[in-house]
Amino acid sequence: MAEPTTTLPPSRPSRLVLAIGSGLGTGYAPIASGTFGSALAVAWCLIPGVAQTSALLPMIVVLLILGARVAGKMEDYYGPDPAEVTVDEVVGQWITVLFLPFSLPLLVAGFFLFRIFDIIKPYPARAFDRRRGGWPIMLDDVVAGIYANLVLQAAVRIGVFG
Repeated sequence: MAEPTTTLPPSRPSRLVLAIGSGLGTGYAPIASGTFGSALAVAWCLIPGVAQTSALLPMIVVLLILGARVAGKMEDYYGPDPAEVTVDEVVGQWITVLFLPFSLPLLVAGFFLFRIFDIIKPYPARAFDRRRGGWPIMLDDVVAGIYANLVLQAAVRIGVFG
């Protein structure tokens, strides 16, 4: 007769993991935590110099790598793609405005475009969303950010934000 196996529940992630993974606590908003995470990213862009590519690109790279790790730990604790994880929205929102001139109208348009693409999850975002792990959690928002960025790039080029 096989002995019963007991599995311990995963331990609560450290405060640092929770702070990073939850987008400085935005993941604990009672509703629409992803929207709060995106709003945090927009607020960061209002700090002078942050929205410049030379500052934003390294922030994206670091937070993408770090975010994948902490999102995976938080998923182990909270379950698949938990609402508490909003670091992915921060990265996706920053990708939305990467390589674009800074302007408040662009930032606002980018916020709404990213939220739309994050919600509808066009290919391949939905494919990532169906998988478990820190990287898929991050990558579906990277895709949403790329789509939103492409729309904004086109809008800038045709003079909508000129």
